[in-house]
Amino acid sequence: MLSVELHTHSELSHDGRDPVELLVEQAAAVGLDALAVTDHDEIDASKEAAELAADHGLVGIVGMEVTSAAGHVLAFGIDELIPAGLPFDETLDRIREQGGIAVVPHPFQKTRHGVAPHVSDAQLASADAIEVYNSRLFTGRSNRQAEAFAVEHGVPMTAGSDAHISEMVGQAVTEVDADERTSEAILDAIAAGKTSVLGHRTPWRVSLRQFAGGAKRRAIRTLGRLR
Repeated sequence: MLSVELHTHSELSHDGRDPVELLVEQAAAVGLDALAVTDHDEIDASKEAAELAADHGLVGIVGMEVTSAAGHVLAFGIDELIPAGLPFDETLDRIREQGGIAVVPHPFQKTRHGVAPHVSDAQLASADAIEVYNSRLFTGRSNRQAEAFAVEHGVPMTAGSDAHISEMVGQAVTEVDADERTSEAILDAIAAGKTSVLGHRTPWRVSLRQFAGGAKRRAIRTLGRLR
């Protein structure tokens, strides 16, 4: 079983803080086997992290968090950026056209762009996997909803820390029963449902600090663009 972190953000995200080097170093320090950096509508930092991963004994997985018209979708195993704003079904199609897999994060949390309020059950169940444990939720209700949906519809399950600061990398991980220690084998195993989830809720003080820091960084970047 490989311990895989599938949901992290670098400074390239509008609400991320740290460079990819710190994310990779943290992943190695806490004993993970693989890491995906999944910035909002950006892919460059994830490619950089995937290249750095091998130097730290990790498998690097290229990915991003796409803002579809219905909400957020994690894209893994892609080479090119998936455009934001596309319909949910087309977003999944674009990911798969590149040979990747589509995972829906925090689907039942509307305030964080979960897709469930905006798509049918059949559409949600068409994803390659659903994130059923996100460590940044203040209560466990949305996680429980996601897990119940995945079980009912037979959709593979993942977990992710949704770390926006390096210290939280590894807070929630997906245990993957992969045939090989490669990105391709890990993603194949996830799509086949060969996973289990482990996680701890991000302390609420840390979540508030991540939220406040992200809001501040977004404001600074907006001002910079206006100038």
